[in-house]
Amino acid sequence: MSSKILIIGACGQIGSELTFKLRNIYGDNNVIASDISYSNPDIVNSGIFEIVDAQDYASVKICVEKHDVDTVYLMAAMLSATGEKYPMKAWDLNMTSLFHVLNLARAKFIKKVFWPSSIAVFGPTTPKDYTPQYTIMEPSTVYGITKQVGERWCEYYFNKYDVDVRSLRYPGIISWKTLPGGGTTDYAVEIYHEAIKNKFYNCFLKEDTKLPMMFMDDAINATVDIMSANSEDIKIRSSYNLAAISFTPKEVAESIKKYIPDFEIKYEPDYRQDIANTWPKSINDSYARQDWKWKHKFSLEGITKEMLLELDKKYNQILKKNN
Repeated sequence: MSSKILIIGACGQIGSELTFKLRNIYGDNNVIASDISYSNPDIVNSGIFEIVDAQDYASVKICVEKHDVDTVYLMAAMLSATGEKYPMKAWDLNMTSLFHVLNLARAKFIKKVFWPSSIAVFGPTTPKDYTPQYTIMEPSTVYGITKQVGERWCEYYFNKYDVDVRSLRYPGIISWKTLPGGGTTDYAVEIYHEAIKNKFYNCFLKEDTKLPMMFMDDAINATVDIMSANSEDIKIRSSYNLAAISFTPKEVAESIKKYIPDFEIKYEPDYRQDIANTWPKSINDSYARQDWKWKHKFSLEGITKEMLLELDKKYNQILKKNN
C-alpha cells in the first residue's frame, strides 16, 4: 500500500510548494493537502483537499483516519513578525498543533512526523557567526520561544515514545511562487516583487543586516531528503541546523541592479530590525551535511536571476489579463 501523506497548513508559503513537490513524487492521490480555509485555489484544485483546524485534535484525527495517513507534515504556524503582534495566538497555534500531531504519532495513528523549526530559536546571546548546532539558545520572540520549546518536545517524544519525528531549523526562505507569510526575513522576497513592479523598495531592515537565507527549492529538497532518509541516519531529533547562504539587504539590492540598473532602495528599519538583531548571521549545518548528505544549490546570484526571471513573467501575465 502506498504511503499517504497529510500536509497541515498546505496553503502557506512553504506548505504550498511542498504539496506540489510531494504530489509530483508520490502522486496526487497520496498527498492530502489541508488548511483552515480555501485560500489557495491552486492547492485546493490540484488534488485532495480537506479543511482541517490544526488546533482541533478531532479535526486532525478524523482526516488522518479518513485517508489512512501515515506521515504528517505540520506546516501550520504563526511566524515571527505576526507573532509579536499576537503573542498568545502564536503560542496557542504553534504549540497546540504540535502536541496534537505528536500525540497522534504516540498513539500509533501515524508513523512519521515532520515539524519545521527556525533560526528564531537562537537569541541575542547566541554566537552570531557560523552558529553551531549545539549552542546557547535564548530566543527573544514568541515565535522563537515556541520553536525552541517545540524542539525539546520533539526530542522528548522520540526518546520516551519512539515517535519518528524529524525537523529542520529553516533560515529565511525566498520564493517567487508565493507571497511572504509574516516573517522577519520577508524583505528578501518583497524586494524582488517591488524591483519588478516599481523599481523601488523601502526596506524595513538596515542595509548591513546579514541573515541566513535559502531559495525555496533548496528548502523543499532538504525537507524531502530528511524525511526520506533512513531512520538510523537521523541522529538529531530536536532539529537540524540548515544553511545555504547569508547576505544583507544591500547585497541583494546590488545583485538586482545588475539586471535592473535604475532600481533604488531606501532603508527605514522598523520593529523587525530588533528581531533580526537577535538572529545569527551565518549557520553551521555540518551535521545535516554529514548525517543525511544535505547540499544546497542556489547562490545569491542564482536566486536573483531566478526570482527576476519568474516574477517578470508573472507580472507580465497579470498586466495582459488586466488590459
